Amino acid sequence: MKPANTFSSRRHFLRTTAGLATGLTSLSLLPSLAFSAPSSSSPFPSGPLPAGTTPFADDLNIIGPKEGYSPQIGTLVSMMTWMRTIMLYSSKGMTTEQLDFLLDDKANTVGSMLFHLAATDAFYHEHTFNGTEWGKWDKSLQDKFGVAMALGDPARKQIKGHNLDFYTSLMQETRERTLAEFRKRDDKWLLTVDQKWPWGPTNNYCKWFHVCEHESNHNGQIKFLKSRLPGAKATNE
Repeated sequence: MKPANTFSSRRHFLRTTAGLATGLTSLSLLPSLAFSAPSSSSPFPSGPLPAGTTPFADDLNIIGPKEGYSPQIGTLVSMMTWMRTIMLYSSKGMTTEQLDFLLDDKANTVGSMLFHLAATDAFYHEHTFNGTEWGKWDKSLQDKFGVAMALGDPARKQIKGHNLDFYTSLMQETRERTLAEFRKRDDKWLLTVDQKWPWGPTNNYCKWFHVCEHESNHNGQIKFLKSRLPGAKATNE
């Protein structure tokens, strides 16, 4: 998640996928290809939302302004909340053994990825709200979240032995702090452009939308790893 390491790969992705745009556009307009009819395996929880989601559960599927936030920030929060709900549902009910399952020596565990998502919130919080230059972190923040943010071999060795509540509590802690800061800010702040960001001119909206889409990326990885757990049943995903 270090910004400087993602810039070239993003440009490569945009170049190599440009030729597919026309063919894929017609497919993306068909919701049935992305979401199946409601069933017992629906990705939407039927009971109380998991820890780490925001209070407006009744309008979870309404993307747009939310009470307590400026219009654009509320819209962003609604997207982040939707993605967090789906991602937490993907890891719902996992045991410590399953959270520690390592597919191979290059993979990450589900537990380390959940810790990583909490770390992502924490580091982008420090950068966008407190103005800390990326990488110039306070020791306490680095000590708590540095390994989880970097993932890789140190995370494979150190992040293990925790239950699901340990990870979701960390995610709830960092997300609630983020939401509290969002409530203090307005759309002008959200649209403020950072001219020095490694991706090129980038506003706070893009930085926090990246946090959201980054969570979507790991949601797919978590689903894949669950499908490879010992004894896992075949799925249609």
